[in-house]
Amino acid sequence: MTDIPSSKALMSPVAAAPDVATGDRSRRPRAAIRTAQLREYGLVFALAVITLFFEYTTGGVLFQPLNLSNLIMQNSYVVVMALGMLLVIVAGHIDLSVGSLVAFVGALAALLMVRFGFDPISASLVCLMVGAGIGGLQGYFVAYLAIPSFIVTLAGMLVLRGLTQALLQGTSIGPFPEAFQLLSKGYLANVAGSSTSLLIALVLVTALVGLNWRRRTAQIRYGSPADSPAAFIVRNGVAAILILAFAYQMSVYRGLPNVLLVLFVLVMLYGFVTTRTTIGRRIYALGGNIKAARLSGIKTERLTFLTFANMGALAGLGGLIFVARLNTANPKAGVGFELDVIAACFIGGASAAGGIGKVSGVVIGAFIIGIMNNGMSMMGIGVDWQQVIKGIVLLAAVCLDVHNKNNRL
Repeated sequence: MTDIPSSKALMSPVAAAPDVATGDRSRRPRAAIRTAQLREYGLVFALAVITLFFEYTTGGVLFQPLNLSNLIMQNSYVVVMALGMLLVIVAGHIDLSVGSLVAFVGALAALLMVRFGFDPISASLVCLMVGAGIGGLQGYFVAYLAIPSFIVTLAGMLVLRGLTQALLQGTSIGPFPEAFQLLSKGYLANVAGSSTSLLIALVLVTALVGLNWRRRTAQIRYGSPADSPAAFIVRNGVAAILILAFAYQMSVYRGLPNVLLVLFVLVMLYGFVTTRTTIGRRIYALGGNIKAARLSGIKTERLTFLTFANMGALAGLGGLIFVARLNTANPKAGVGFELDVIAACFIGGASAAGGIGKVSGVVIGAFIIGIMNNGMSMMGIGVDWQQVIKGIVLLAAVCLDVHNKNNRL
């Protein structure tokens, strides 16, 4: 006769273990989401602390309209290139050539517009295509020849720096046409007078709150962790106050810079690509586990090639913005830009191991670097010590990433 398990046996820890394990697994995604949210709040808090620190140490100069406008223009190319670098890092690679590519594209733009008389639009399109082609060429070596990206882009950095010297013959070329300078130096037309900036900010705040409310509603509907009503109000209220305060300061000066519109469009575009498209999810899968990505049918080589081509195009755009602001192409342009761009990604939460990173975090990281550069310069800190401080901040960000990764494991 077969023995029937007793009620005690059915209630034993061994019998109950599968349910406990299942419960642990169901709680892990929610814990990961909470951790990601806390990391994002931590970035915002760090940005606020750094901003207030430099506002105090500079005697209130940091928040002056003129300085805010300069801060946007000085860091616009860093934000642009950081968006491309994010995809490269998420895919599990690195690009050390972006600074040299900025200088090369700037030199090419100067030759086309100043020496050969190309109109700004045609010259800019050629420069963007050249940047994408150079990035794609480096991506080909990485993806199809399996050469480490560190080696390929290090070689690219040296080659492009030499080609820049050859194009400019060791001299600076300028000035650029006034229409081209508007890319980086111009301001949005004040259609409604000084209120134009505030009206644009109100539209942006309304759209932001609406999108966040829609996302929160979807999270609640599908049982995902969502902000409490109080947290939602505080989070969106603080964002609205900051946006409106910034717009008011800009309205007092000359309005919103043209390059800010470029940044807004790019941030929205790459935020959509990384969170709402198939190619975005595949890039994260590529960096998370390349073998699993291949087994799932993802064409990893083509995806790697595209991420580097995209990086090249954005580095080309960064180069155009940079030379439009300086109004001259210089052989030494772009030196050290790769440090700021990579640091912005890692400070913004991108993982050195790949597979992790957000557009919002990268933007915050870029402005942390920009405010540090601006604040330390106004405090009279030398370039040597600025490099030391930024190096320490970068190392701390990577250490935090490794610590979080070990905790997840």
